[in-house]
Amino acid sequence: MSPHSIHRPHGPAHRRSIALFGGTFDPIHSGHIAVAQAAQKRFHLDAIYFVPSSRPPHKTKRALTPFLHRYAMVALACADHTGFHISTAEAPPEGAATHVFYSVDTVRRFHREHPDDHLFFILGADQFLEIPTWKNYEALLDSCDFIIASRPGFRLDALRLVIPPERLGRTPSSDPNKIVLRKSVIHLLTTVASHISSTEIRHRLERKQTIHGLVPARVEEYILEQALYR
Repeated sequence: MSPHSIHRPHGPAHRRSIALFGGTFDPIHSGHIAVAQAAQKRFHLDAIYFVPSSRPPHKTKRALTPFLHRYAMVALACADHTGFHISTAEAPPEGAATHVFYSVDTVRRFHREHPDDHLFFILGADQFLEIPTWKNYEALLDSCDFIIASRPGFRLDALRLVIPPERLGRTPSSDPNKIVLRKSVIHLLTTVASHISSTEIRHRLERKQTIHGLVPARVEEYILEQALYR
């Protein structure tokens, strides 16, 4: 049984709404949690699966903190939030330091393991703008709905520019925060905005500055105990 398939509710089957939230989480920070909470509330999500990546194909230059540390930090960050779970879907195979995973394959895996559930994929707006560079991105656009966390002043029209015209639905949505595609829907999440970044947190730690409040308290304790990012 996979670690992210053990939370199915007992009793009569019903269609849950679940979301995948992937990333390097190096480290996971309060902005990630705020986005997840806003998405959970807005879309009535039954579960959000945080998926720490072994090695994202689009981040190849900087050495990542070992997967086990990033996994531990995400697990600690999820511990205090009902419906937040951690997934090993992109954990490196045994004996491998890192392994490249592709989002389209991870989404397909969740569909196989949760065939009756409504699946969302949570992304930042800047990440979505790079989606044409992702493996089989058109198939990914067809495979699930998207929740896009926007920054202040971000316009939905910017997302349309990276969507192939043939993927757009025939009837445009009247909702100013929604794009209807041929097989899926893109939702713009405008109820949360965070200026926190993992890069800034790492830089602050390198300079021996405080990160209090920028990451969940348990994550801060773990980082300091393990002397990470020094």
